[in-house]
Amino acid sequence: MTHPTLLVIAHGSRDPRHAATVHALTERVRAERPGLRVETAYLEFNAPSVPRVLERLAAEGTDEVVALPLLLTRAFHAKTDIPSVLREARTRLPRPHIRQAGVLGPSPLLNATLGRRLREAGIRPGDIPRTGLVLASAGSTDPEAIAVIAEIARELRHTGWCAVRPAFASALLPRTEDAVRALRADGVERVAVAPYVIAPGRLPDRIMAGAEAAGADVLADVLGPAPELARLLLDRYDEARVPVGASLSA
Repeated sequence: MTHPTLLVIAHGSRDPRHAATVHALTERVRAERPGLRVETAYLEFNAPSVPRVLERLAAEGTDEVVALPLLLTRAFHAKTDIPSVLREARTRLPRPHIRQAGVLGPSPLLNATLGRRLREAGIRPGDIPRTGLVLASAGSTDPEAIAVIAEIARELRHTGWCAVRPAFASALLPRTEDAVRALRADGVERVAVAPYVIAPGRLPDRIMAGAEAAGADVLADVLGPAPELARLLLDRYDEARVPVGASLSA
């Protein structure tokens, strides 16, 4: 049985660390599922573009593609940009058949990745009850995306942190530095910042600069090519390639 090709669609960035991180993540996905063809495309800034990859797959005779947005929330890129690019490709190319997978979040696997990065940054289980956490995302004006970030912050609060505040690198307030200072003003003894972003770039740098400017005690890394994130990509791929109610074989 031939499985659909997985096409991971990343936003792209002028920062070379972004594409390097996406590459490392897709390599981990390949290692998790040998034999699965995994391709990568970008909406902007990086090559190859989504149309170019789909044209190549069509020329090679690929029958089916699962297009997976490398996005944490359903905001503008997931609702507008990617569907538009895929719709245009479907009108031009007789094949492959293209299915769009869901965005990555919310998911317990993303929360597990956040936990991994915080532990790597020095957080120990005994630290959590006296530590306030800033959940720092890129930011969006989309109400659905904003609601998801707020819900994740509430979920994290129930895992033992003494306080959790969302923060945003763009579009919304508070900024990371404001959230760190607000936790200090509330008397929180220790503050950790967890970037809820996949790869380095301009907005993650803004998050990290804000954390450092406000004197956060712990600054975690971006989610990056974590094993939990690779498994999540495969979960979303499997959900998209199998019709609802059908059984999933290997």
